[in-house]
Amino acid sequence: MGQGEDEEPREPARQGRVHRMRQWWRRAWGSAGHERDTLLLIGKSVLAATVAWVISYDLLQAQSPAFAPFSAVLIMQVTVYRSLLQSLRYVGAVVSGVAVQAALGFLVGPDLLTFVLVALVALVIGRWPALGSQGSQVVTAAFFAFSTYISATSNLDKITQLGQIILLVLIGCGVGVVVNVAVVPPLRYRSAEHGIRTLAHALCDLVGDMYPALREGALDEERSNHWRRRAGQTEELISQARSGLRTARESLYYNPRRLFGRHQGPTTFQGYDAVLEALERVLYQMASLTRSLDTWQEDEGDRSGRAFLGRYADFLEAVCDITQVLGTLDEDHLHDQARQLCRLADSAQERCRRVTEEAERAELPLADPALPYGVLVVESTRLMDEFQHTCDVLQRYVDGADRAAQGEGQDGKGARGAGPSA
Repeated sequence: MGQGEDEEPREPARQGRVHRMRQWWRRAWGSAGHERDTLLLIGKSVLAATVAWVISYDLLQAQSPAFAPFSAVLIMQVTVYRSLLQSLRYVGAVVSGVAVQAALGFLVGPDLLTFVLVALVALVIGRWPALGSQGSQVVTAAFFAFSTYISATSNLDKITQLGQIILLVLIGCGVGVVVNVAVVPPLRYRSAEHGIRTLAHALCDLVGDMYPALREGALDEERSNHWRRRAGQTEELISQARSGLRTARESLYYNPRRLFGRHQGPTTFQGYDAVLEALERVLYQMASLTRSLDTWQEDEGDRSGRAFLGRYADFLEAVCDITQVLGTLDEDHLHDQARQLCRLADSAQERCRRVTEEAERAELPLADPALPYGVLVVESTRLMDEFQHTCDVLQRYVDGADRAAQGEGQDGKGARGAGPSA
């Protein structure tokens, strides 16, 4: 975790687009998280689209084979449950759009008035709440159906082509769902650990890039701008984590992986909000901290400032150690992890005090907005408070689980699956 006596100091991350791309791939291959999930979803989408294309183009020789791979990619979601839900909505939207065109086309005829009526009715149907985000596909399907309808030469050909659109959509949705179920179906563990891990990994990566640069005095404009942009993604990361709580529940529905191995048994998600909310506040504090660093006007001859940044780097390294543990949070090892987090929090508290002591010893201008020492001191204290709260939440859960296990030991029942509670 931390930097030991025989461990070489961590080098600041290299800058530039190529180096950042390498770092992104390294994170994707090195640990579970948003990057790896993105690659997995892309790979499964490519597979589903390819299979759907082969069926529609090579086997059926359809006139519009692209409908099948398009549908397969469109409904490829992060969970099996969501793929099924979106498939039903998408098929409903397409069938509605095609039905509108078929009805009006045969009643009114293939002219401009028909197109106007098709557009009007399809747009109204598309606002039906039951279709959700797929409502816009009603008018899309209707327009494609109108184009197919006017190009057909006979009534039988028109009916055949319109029916083929629905068939291709059904094939694409079916292939997409089958691929999502058969190829590493996403299972968000027995709890909402995934959202916490995602936030912790993102925070660890950011802090892990910051503290080596501060320690070496490599605080240039390019680095600070890059840190600020990454921290500025806080809202998106938090939204993803919140969505992860819902996804954690959804991922259990209709998922075959629940039938095997350690995923068997009851699963609940109570209490993880407390840890997640603490990490949310940490990310907000990190965004404020990076903004302060981005406004830094470093004086090359200011040795006191360099010494302060060195202390700050030590504190951020301790923070990085905590986020590394949070990034591997696992209910099976939560007892040991909670104790480890408490030890790391004590170490981080000590380093946080050293930051304040260094600022007081050097009599730094804490009120000078051009040199935001004061803001950095405040942010370090707030960061430490949030991490301490997170560690306390986990420790209270472990203590409560131990007491519950002792009280129900005769029945062989533990407190597994309840999740940490505040």
